Amino acid sequence: MVSRTTCDVFRRRFASTVTALRPPLAEVRSQRNAIFSREQARQRALYPRIEKIEVSLHGPGLEGTLLVMNKGMSTPLSCARHLTEYHVMNSALALVDGELWSLHQPLIRSCSLTLLTFKDSDPTVVNQAYWRSCAALLGQVLETSFKDDYIVELVSTPEVPVISGAFCCDVALDPQLDSWTPSEESLRSLTREAQQLIHKDLPWEPLEVLPSVALEVFSHSRCKQEEVEQKASQNPKGTVMLYRCGDHVLLSGGPLVARTGLCSQYEVTALHTLGQGSWGLHRRVQGLSLPLQLQAHHTVWRRLRQRAEKLVHLARPEEVSPPSSPDPTPPPVTQ
Repeated sequence: MVSRTTCDVFRRRFASTVTALRPPLAEVRSQRNAIFSREQARQRALYPRIEKIEVSLHGPGLEGTLLVMNKGMSTPLSCARHLTEYHVMNSALALVDGELWSLHQPLIRSCSLTLLTFKDSDPTVVNQAYWRSCAALLGQVLETSFKDDYIVELVSTPEVPVISGAFCCDVALDPQLDSWTPSEESLRSLTREAQQLIHKDLPWEPLEVLPSVALEVFSHSRCKQEEVEQKASQNPKGTVMLYRCGDHVLLSGGPLVARTGLCSQYEVTALHTLGQGSWGLHRRVQGLSLPLQLQAHHTVWRRLRQRAEKLVHLARPEEVSPPSSPDPTPPPVTQ
């Protein structure tokens, strides 16, 4: 029987070999961006001529409003720009015929549209999308924080409810960092990098793709390729959703809010060791954030931060409610 120490040695040597063979991070990100842009252009080319669709708006003060927009080109954000600055600046997500829809995702048929904000009477779905977006932002920061000195594998961004107190991003750091414990200054440094992305007010661009495209995007990450295969197998349409924020392309299990600028108070609060996993020593990085429209006094924030430092435990699969059935309409992708 091979001892754990021997296994650790082999794992470290294998990880070091992978790090040595993997191209520089800038090259990997450039390749992912190029594939994303190529597929985005291909999908837009599916609508070579302008066709009009009717968009019926719903919401306070909008009942009965009808907009004539361009099929495959106009987005919910395009519709918001025909309304008021309030709708442009405060809308975070949309409902299209009752289906959650990114503000940047093109409309492909005549439909009903509801713009969602953090101050709606029931902001549950917006809050969950915000939590998911904050975790995506954290993953983006973690991938670039160590530059090319150490490899960082983004294992997953677990779906956790807002009431858990913190959003999460699970990572496997370079084996050389297995004994590393971040200081408060290290956490503050991660926070500053996230705040820089927030200040840039970058859009989260959605792109629904076939698994073959996503596998090409993540060709340098076997971890992400396995996640692509898993998500595609769970989706009746067989597709996966990619998002792009700046030069960072990510895989998401649900819709993200419109832009990083919707985040306000944001802080990376903790890094917990979960134990050995498929990709090495797994860590859970956690954070806390509030959107621009909902800010907390510093005393309340301090209490929330203390809670966000505690390890978030994930619910077992049988405790998680199944997702609602997606719209059967196929996305504009081809084999």
